[in-house]
Amino acid sequence: MRIRLKRTFQSLTVRNYRLFATGQLVKLVGVWMMFIAQDWLVLQLSGDSATAVGFTVAMQFTPILLLTLVGGSLADRYDKRTLLLVANAAFATLAIFLAVLVVSGAVQLWHVFVIAAGLGTANAIENPVRQAFVSELVGGTLLPNALSLNAAVFNTARITGPAVAGGAIALFGVGQAFLIATTCVVAPLVSLARLRPRELHRDPLLPRSERARARITDGIRYVWRRPDLVLPMALVTVVGAAGFNFQVTLPVLSKVVYETGAASFGLLAAALAAGSLGGALAGSWRRSRPSAYIVIGAAVGFGVFTMLVGFSSPYWLVLLLLLPTGFFAIYFAQAANQRVQLGCEAAFRGRVMALYIMVFLGTTPIGALAVGWWAERFGAESAIWIGGLASLVTAVSGLVWQLRHHGERLRVQIRPPRLRVVDHQLPDVVGADSRS
Repeated sequence: MRIRLKRTFQSLTVRNYRLFATGQLVKLVGVWMMFIAQDWLVLQLSGDSATAVGFTVAMQFTPILLLTLVGGSLADRYDKRTLLLVANAAFATLAIFLAVLVVSGAVQLWHVFVIAAGLGTANAIENPVRQAFVSELVGGTLLPNALSLNAAVFNTARITGPAVAGGAIALFGVGQAFLIATTCVVAPLVSLARLRPRELHRDPLLPRSERARARITDGIRYVWRRPDLVLPMALVTVVGAAGFNFQVTLPVLSKVVYETGAASFGLLAAALAAGSLGGALAGSWRRSRPSAYIVIGAAVGFGVFTMLVGFSSPYWLVLLLLLPTGFFAIYFAQAANQRVQLGCEAAFRGRVMALYIMVFLGTTPIGALAVGWWAERFGAESAIWIGGLASLVTAVSGLVWQLRHHGERLRVQIRPPRLRVVDHQLPDVVGADSRS
């Protein structure tokens, strides 16, 4: 157990990464508090409109669709630490402004929409830069572990943030919840300022005249020529748009379907995040690039459990099913992230990760608007199970493509029970070269 724990948290032995992860954890707790408070505020201001919640989410994520590739190009041209300081400062300023509007009672629905777009713009630059910056903090050997710990940090915040937000809203009101959140979002500025640049694992920046060569189109061509990168990106495109919309469906499910308060909504979000934390920690034991079949299998698990959530009626059963749903959601997302990031060259990492984030998070506006519209007219339950069905169909289609592209097939082994992938040209015997 001690050996397993040491391997799980190995990246935290690096001072720079420890500071970075701490700052991210505190910030993300505040961000998730803001998301919960923001969704509740929008429901209050709009008269329980799921469409308004979906539009707010769309305003947050549309800049990611439009600007993330620009952020990736900047990451391959300029100092990533400086870019992160600027992006996080902009995010904190907007968050503080929104909190002041809410506390003063002057907030209107259009204020929330505009500030959500501004926060999304800051995230569109910060996300790809942060993803590419992790390799400079720990180097290549610890990169898989650091990526998994990033996911663990994210999901720890997803557990803590909604729980704190639900309690703060119930006890003090939405305005005070925003104030608490804004004190957290300045944490990355402190941690980034305390990093030791001489301990970063990075090559010197290219001369300014050569940086212009890091074009966005070159990154797109690079990915297009790599089928091993195209498959996980295609999966996260559909799953991200169709299935990862609990930010829209859970508040509607809680407030409209179950007619419960903010605390119950926070509990649903925390259950999803608790499962996600388990998935992130499970991925932290990985030391090499995950196979395509791990990515596909996790997507299948997510699709199945999401459908079960949508078809379940009792509150307690939905709460229970959100645990494995969250597990497979983050296990899939993290495996896809690791397969993409560990499979690309360092010179293209910023642009490749920007493209990954764009297809993963940038499709959320489309999905959020569609899911919000559907949930308002036909119910949040059907919006959830349809998203799970779309994710499952996409995963199975990806499995068929992967098997045909590599000339492989599945074989079920009874004793011990195991599903194996084998080359169809090899003899169907136990001694054949196969992969689990």
